[in-house]
Amino acid sequence: MKILNSIAGAVCALALFAGTASAQIVIKAGHGAQSGHPTHFGLQKLAETVAAKSGGRIKIEVYPDRQLGEEREMIEGLQLGTVDMAVVSTGPLLAFAPKAGVLDLPFLFKNSAHAYKVLDGDIGKSLLKDMEARNIIGLAWWENGWRHLTTKKEIKSPDDLRGLKLRTMQNPVHIAAFQKVGASPIPMAWGEVFTSLGQGVIDAQENPVTVIYTNSLWEVQKYLTLTGHVYGPHVALMSRAAWGKLTPEQQAIIRDAVQEATGFQRQTSQRLEKEQLEALKQKGMIVNTIDVVPFQTATAEVAAGVRAIDQEQLKAIRAAGN
Repeated sequence: MKILNSIAGAVCALALFAGTASAQIVIKAGHGAQSGHPTHFGLQKLAETVAAKSGGRIKIEVYPDRQLGEEREMIEGLQLGTVDMAVVSTGPLLAFAPKAGVLDLPFLFKNSAHAYKVLDGDIGKSLLKDMEARNIIGLAWWENGWRHLTTKKEIKSPDDLRGLKLRTMQNPVHIAAFQKVGASPIPMAWGEVFTSLGQGVIDAQENPVTVIYTNSLWEVQKYLTLTGHVYGPHVALMSRAAWGKLTPEQQAIIRDAVQEATGFQRQTSQRLEKEQLEALKQKGMIVNTIDVVPFQTATAEVAAGVRAIDQEQLKAIRAAGN
């Protein structure tokens, strides 16, 4: 009987160990873009890579289109531990990590290669590290794309923006820049923008091509002006609470997979931007390329008026483009 009891106990222990070893970790990842946006494809790639590298032990569930809340709400959720992972734009992030505002300065980056060099280098890593003070783990910088203007009237110079009710993110750097060119920036959550454009509450907005296309803005805006005034990064984040539940080995899997997904996401962003720009023309939008020098001149002093910007860091970013 003792032998039988010992065998039964051993079997139960083995079953318990097997159940524990095979328990799947589920990470819920949200973002604010549509399912056709490169960030959604990047998160899907991340989920596939993490599943493969962990042997199915870690599952990432992707929730697009603000299903886990507006971007600011998701960031707050990361702090509180009620959201596991999120990929957000820098706009609402500045309320939690003000130093990241340097990345939103107009005409800061010369091209995408310049942006990648900065974001993947010491400056980008330092900005991600700063977020840990807010109980947020910064994983990587992804790509939202170069921001352009959409309007109901044609834009050729900064004078054409005077008095224009232009939606911006809740971003003090963007607001300051558009005030410099005479526009009337109106901070607004993204979920309100399409309806507000249609009803005339606002006249214009600014976003990358992929956002303009996936949100069907051709239905409420006639002109797309390719200003490229800001390079818009997305940032992949995880809550410290969710991160702390992972073993060091599992954390390494996440970090490795994020690096793979970053390259894929950026390549997808570049491809879709070209394809969707042509699609917007076919939808009837009038796409204009203009001389951006007057816009650069008008916004040149924005950095001096933003207290949170580290001027030495700004110099280093600009030097990286030489």
